[in-house]
Amino acid sequence: MPRSVNAVASKKHRKKILNFAKGFYGARSKLYTVAKNAVEKSFKYSYFGRKNKKRNFRKLWIQRINAAARENGISYSNFIFLIRKNNIKLNRKCLADLAMKNNSSFKKMIKKISNISNISDSR
Repeated sequence: MPRSVNAVASKKHRKKILNFAKGFYGARSKLYTVAKNAVEKSFKYSYFGRKNKKRNFRKLWIQRINAAARENGISYSNFIFLIRKNNIKLNRKCLADLAMKNNSSFKKMIKKISNISNISDSR
């Protein structure tokens, strides 16, 4: 009895892998075996890349907040401490956006929280 092979499904699977490999260099986009390895590795990189993107954006926001806070005479760690102490519920993304796009409001917020902390410290 001859061996049964589902050529239609196999071809579909190979075509799918080669489509993922479009734009890859040389044999990585032409030969199935090489393309399969390249595509698997690219999926792995894209998975880690999605995780790294979150870290990188958080770093960027912290740098922006730090730069804006230092312009107003306060360190980043001190600024975050005062934000928490005064129960301001803004995340780093919003704070960075405020520091970059609406600097006057950011300055007012720093003055307000530093004045409030000075009053509460003196009691």
